[in-house]
Amino acid sequence: MIAFVRHGQTAANREGRFQGRIDPPLTDLGRAQADRVAELFATTQITRVVASPLTRAVETARAIAQHHGLAIEQDERLVEIDYGEWDERGLRDVPPDEWARWRADTSFAPPGGESLVHVEARVAAFCAERVGDELTVAVSHVSPIKAAVCWALGVDPAATWHMYLDLASITRIGQRADGPPYLASFNETAPEVSPR
Repeated sequence: MIAFVRHGQTAANREGRFQGRIDPPLTDLGRAQADRVAELFATTQITRVVASPLTRAVETARAIAQHHGLAIEQDERLVEIDYGEWDERGLRDVPPDEWARWRADTSFAPPGGESLVHVEARVAAFCAERVGDELTVAVSHVSPIKAAVCWALGVDPAATWHMYLDLASITRIGQRADGPPYLASFNETAPEVSPR
């Protein structure tokens, strides 16, 4: 089983800006969210904690790992989508024609960035390698976690447009030895944590 955790809040999240490969730390609220999601795992047997190398993911992973005395492994395949020239922009600052192409074509990449198809390929490789009987907690970002859901369900990456994922949420995928991968849960949140 892989329990994907979306990182806690950053200033860019709070302000509604794209933050693909920029590397802001968690806000005070983000750290509180990381602590609360860590509490949800406090009594769970975890084999490993893996994180995207970006600070917001590592900080969230640290809160989880410290309850279990585990080191954090970093895996580039969990890094957020590269928004290229869109990084640090608000949604309304993206040219409408580029936004329309992004929504219509999963192979489209923002200028200097990465496509949803590419994200799904790298996340699928991570999932195929890590899914199993033991529990891996993988701290990542919205686009890779949605890509993992697409992998588990065997659906096109365009399905990501039909998903909403809170900050500091948990999404679980698994795979039986004799069957395909499956989605066990989606967007679990601790009630005391404000997702925005």
